[in-house]
Amino acid sequence: MSNKQHWEQVYQTRDTEAVGWYESEARTSRALIREVAPSAEAAIVDIGGGASVLVDELLTEGYHNLTVLDLSAAALRKARERIGERASAVTWLEADVLEIAFPQDIFDVWHDRAVFHFLTGADQRAAYVRQVQHALRPGGHVVIGAFALDGPKQCSGLPVQRHSPETLQDVFGSEFALVQSRREVHVTPGGTEQPYTWCVFRRNG
Repeated sequence: MSNKQHWEQVYQTRDTEAVGWYESEARTSRALIREVAPSAEAAIVDIGGGASVLVDELLTEGYHNLTVLDLSAAALRKARERIGERASAVTWLEADVLEIAFPQDIFDVWHDRAVFHFLTGADQRAAYVRQVQHALRPGGHVVIGAFALDGPKQCSGLPVQRHSPETLQDVFGSEFALVQSRREVHVTPGGTEQPYTWCVFRRNG
């Protein structure tokens, strides 16, 4: 089964509010984005945004240059249906982040709470960083959340790569400066604790 088939099946067969990564409020994501991009004009992309409520909250706060990318058409459809008329103000991309051809220097903020820890191969992570380098403007910020070193070893039946601020810095390299990091413990709808490492990087230049 391909990655796309896997995620289509997940979103077609499970309630959004029952999946392990569900959060009723995207508090950490929203707070970190607001810190690095206080202007409502900021161009923000949510990688693996799927059915996350982050886009709803950013729209409510006045941001209006928003893009949500996800591999799953079903996930994006759920988000659009939930948002209703406001969905027309968002760019929705059904695509693999490692393969999509983004325009150069198009985003001010690159947000990811859902994808990066599924990249278990060094070649995948390198390809991901190349995409960030291409699409994120110099001076722009990466806001990334990944399972911490003591986090789960699997998610949704797939293996994951766990991270610390140091391992994330190693992956992103010298072109990105670590602005801040924090730890968050996410509690799943089933009551399981999942530690996350959050980092904010600024693209140099």
